[in-house]
Amino acid sequence: MGGGNGADGGGTMRRRWRACSCSKNDFLPEESFRTWGNYWGALKETPARLRDRVLTRSLETAELHEVKARSQHEMKRTLTWWDLIWFGIGAVIGAGIFVVTGLEAREHAGPAIVLSFVISGISAMLSVFCYTEFAVEIPVAGGSFAYLRVELGDFVAFIAAGNILLEYVIGGAAVARSWTSYFATLLNHEPGDFVIHAHGLANNYNELDPIAVGVCGIICIFAVLSTKGSSRLNYIASIVHLLVILFIIVAGLTKAKASNYTPFAPHEARGIFTASAVLFFAYVGFDAVSTMAEETKNPARDIPIGLVGSMVVTTIAYCLMVITLCLMQPYTQIDKDAPFSVAFQAVGMDWAKYIVAFGALKGMTTVLLVGAVGQARYLTHIARTHMMPPWFANVNEKTGTPVNATVVMLAATAVIAFFTKLEILSNLLSISTLFIFMLVAVALLVRRYYVSGVTTPADRNKLIVCILLIIGSSIAMATYWGLSEHGWVGYVITVPIWFLATVALRVFVPQARAPKLWGVPLVPWLPSASIAINIFLLGSIDRASFERFGMWTGFLLLYYFFFGLHASYDTAKESGETKGKDGLEWKKIEEGNESSTTPNAGPGGVINSSEASAIPST
Repeated sequence: MGGGNGADGGGTMRRRWRACSCSKNDFLPEESFRTWGNYWGALKETPARLRDRVLTRSLETAELHEVKARSQHEMKRTLTWWDLIWFGIGAVIGAGIFVVTGLEAREHAGPAIVLSFVISGISAMLSVFCYTEFAVEIPVAGGSFAYLRVELGDFVAFIAAGNILLEYVIGGAAVARSWTSYFATLLNHEPGDFVIHAHGLANNYNELDPIAVGVCGIICIFAVLSTKGSSRLNYIASIVHLLVILFIIVAGLTKAKASNYTPFAPHEARGIFTASAVLFFAYVGFDAVSTMAEETKNPARDIPIGLVGSMVVTTIAYCLMVITLCLMQPYTQIDKDAPFSVAFQAVGMDWAKYIVAFGALKGMTTVLLVGAVGQARYLTHIARTHMMPPWFANVNEKTGTPVNATVVMLAATAVIAFFTKLEILSNLLSISTLFIFMLVAVALLVRRYYVSGVTTPADRNKLIVCILLIIGSSIAMATYWGLSEHGWVGYVITVPIWFLATVALRVFVPQARAPKLWGVPLVPWLPSASIAINIFLLGSIDRASFERFGMWTGFLLLYYFFFGLHASYDTAKESGETKGKDGLEWKKIEEGNESSTTPNAGPGGVINSSEASAIPST
């Protein structure tokens, strides 16, 4: 008996140890990393492997079935459009409106900050349309990473993936630091009172925030326990948050002075667009809703309602709030850290600042929660492709949530939040976000106008030229805006090029694919406008932020060339790629038989491969 119990106990302990321990195969199980000799051989094949990954696109069927299956357990389909609307509101309304608003109104836009929010809102809404079509037709946890992998290939998807992860980590860190500022206000302290000053550290990284770390830890617990539970907590908190916003607007307008709206735009158009680029930070988060498509009961109905509905509510709320703020105080007196709380204090409503601080804390808590849910699902899907270690792709059988990805992403968020000031975080966040949204708009154009085996080489070449002209003219507009303060001649050249390239795409390139369930209206105009606005806003961001963005992208490329490229290449080959007679690479179909169907298959041929060449040989 005793011996039996001991043996059983030992077996139980071993099982627990195996469940909790990690090995090399959890992180680098691929053939290229089995031995140092294999790795050296893989490095020598880097150019060929890179070409393969650049020119290879994943198919929707692969993302929906094969790639998703690598998580071992399914995520639970528990969400409806009602959950998604509240997730969208909870994800977006947070530090952007309650913190960055004060900085940008005072330094750049003045009362015209309402126009900055409108411009950012238009850009965000255009991106929402693009995201919605993809999320409805490819309802997986990977969000924009999966969409770009299907339309633009592995390499572009990986660069975007790195910036998606950076966007979430930095966004979460910025919100966590803002949480501390408003928490101090709620306890009748100055916004910076709870920050520890470490004089031995570099400037902008020497204000330590332990409270932000604690908040990230608490959010992590909620995020790993249950998606549906997180949803319930989110919409209860979001309802309270919207009531506080309504209070801010109504109570604030009772103290409005029209004279505070003069001058309306002290720094003219440049100030408005400079603020708009940074205030895009206030709209970050809606893309997290698209990552929940895999857990949505009816993606075709729920995702469009959830994404578009939450963005409409958010934009209206933002505009009303900033109008109220600038009517309460002259823009030169708006506080940079806690603008709404200090504004109520300035007009003699000291008691109201506590309600504002409480509402801000509620809003930022839901932003952190939805961000934690979204960023973990991005990392999970990226790891399914082995571009990141597959250990991150594991979904917990009991909770149905990606525990490993959630814990690691929030740990990274906590570290950044502990050291880094908000100003640095918000600018870098805007660059990553605008860059990703621009790529998703490009991917939508490719999706509508290029289908392998359907689009002729001539039409494909016209599509490439049109997209390059749209992107190039947009970059030229942004560059001219950044370098010329009062010039206008450049726009006479660049705007017509963008317009004519979009017209040419509409007139001379036939659409190769119609949306199955829900489609973006006015294609190619809306995606083209999204590309132009996103790139133009990038031209208003400071040089130092671009330098940090460049360093991060350089780090991503190093990781990709030494690890991610070889891991994803091996995974693609091991899952069954074979050479077709055209020289194109195909994978085995789901049933296990090799597909002999080529891109020129007739109406009866169905291509069930997992990946297809982005640029067919001719």
